[in-house]
Amino acid sequence: MNKVILMGRLTRDPEVRYSQGATSTAVARFSIAVDRRFKREGEPDADFFNCTAFGKQGEFVEKYLHKGTKVVLSGRVQNDNYTNKEGQQVYGTRIMVDEIEFAESKNAAAAGENGYANGGNYGNSNNYGGNKTQAAPSGAGDGFMNIPDGIDEELPFN
Repeated sequence: MNKVILMGRLTRDPEVRYSQGATSTAVARFSIAVDRRFKREGEPDADFFNCTAFGKQGEFVEKYLHKGTKVVLSGRVQNDNYTNKEGQQVYGTRIMVDEIEFAESKNAAAAGENGYANGGNYGNSNNYGGNKTQAAPSGAGDGFMNIPDGIDEELPFN
């Protein structure tokens, strides 16, 4: 089985072209940066993946996505090998997109331009899945929300 699911931000505006023929098909090429879960000193904080979307997915990319947009996509990994002008074999991979959608609201994206899109802390975002929650107090940059004392009686589980 060849299936990949990625969430990240576009590193540049997508390049979209249309195939020629009786029915033209959109072909969108873009790249996304995916943050690494565990970061070690001296290693990159993110991995970068080249992606291609066809047809309606390509049209969606052309119409709605731009540099910095956070998306979640699923697809398959495909070899992207070729021989360059010097006769050397170049190896690479490409993500062939099957599904793609927004991973945040417009409001979160606007806030992200000033916050975690530029390497800030995900833990300080106060918009989870569209539900407004209380903002984390300053200094609570560990990604966890403070739970008030005495809330145990209100929880539906023990």
